[in-house]
Amino acid sequence: MTSIYRILPLALLQSALLAGGQVFLKFAMMKMQPFSWTWSFFGRLLVNWQFAVCGLCFLVASLLWIYMLRVFPLSIAYPLSSLSYVFGMIAAIVCFHEQVDMVKWIGVGLIMAGCCLIAK
Repeated sequence: MTSIYRILPLALLQSALLAGGQVFLKFAMMKMQPFSWTWSFFGRLLVNWQFAVCGLCFLVASLLWIYMLRVFPLSIAYPLSSLSYVFGMIAAIVCFHEQVDMVKWIGVGLIMAGCCLIAK
């Protein structure tokens, strides 16, 4: 039986890294000119430090995910990765000052409840 005490810290870290990567990607895109499928756009993107941090977050999250898949059952690891949605909601409020209505909070609560059920 998989110990939740072993996988939960890893799942929390991996989810936080995924959400952090999305936050840095959003910051990078906010500094860029409107999106276009041009070499110029992607050239500017590659020298954007927020985009580099985004990639680093995604890289570390992916390496951690590979480890989690190797060590833990997919039926436990994969549902716990949905905690990134919870971190994403918190980041939207803290970093971007977005307003979150009650329906979204209920959704986050259901995600957390589902993770608790999976973890038992």
